[in-house]
Amino acid sequence: MIAASDDHLGRDLGAGIAAPSAQTRTQLRARLAERATEERLLDVAYATVDSPLGELVVATTPSGVVRLAFANEARDVVLGDLARRVSPRVLEAPARLDTTRRELDEYFDGHRTRFDLTLDWALTTGFRREVLAATSRIPYGHTSNYRSVATAAGSPRAVRAAGTALATNPIPIVVPCHRVLRSDGTLGGYGGGIERKEELLRLEASTRAGGPAANG
Repeated sequence: MIAASDDHLGRDLGAGIAAPSAQTRTQLRARLAERATEERLLDVAYATVDSPLGELVVATTPSGVVRLAFANEARDVVLGDLARRVSPRVLEAPARLDTTRRELDEYFDGHRTRFDLTLDWALTTGFRREVLAATSRIPYGHTSNYRSVATAAGSPRAVRAAGTALATNPIPIVVPCHRVLRSDGTLGGYGGGIERKEELLRLEASTRAGGPAANG
């Protein structure tokens, strides 16, 4: 079951009835999320986050943040993938992601250099997970390269596989694959698009150079 959008809420209210106001929809979603939590029917909660890079979709499970998607990924596709690979019990429940949204806001404001979020690695396994774990250790405002990340993950020759792991990173920004460049210093690819990678690197460079004070 995915009760994820205003369209679902509208259909549940029945045909021929005036569409509810935005406030009413928010209240309905909150009550639905609260009831699903109480009855242990909610496995994946998601919310949207406004950011300088466009709207983000962030999802969490009881184990931690499991997915972050940029606006270039269709929301229905992201939610469908979560329903298939994690659990079909997916629901929009912003209150469950208050901490995640706050830390992302602080990061984009230049006031956080390290995320303190618990992560759920359900969408990645094996060598790919090792690559992402190594990527998580790259300090804020610094960069590495694909070969170094592959070496840190235990397979120095698996540069191409490391690139694939980074391209399929399910939790970008929090797991900072934007900090991994080609060995010649050029940007390489990025799931959110090169422009977003450039913007994230500029943000971190600016903060390190004396931008907003970092508290993270």
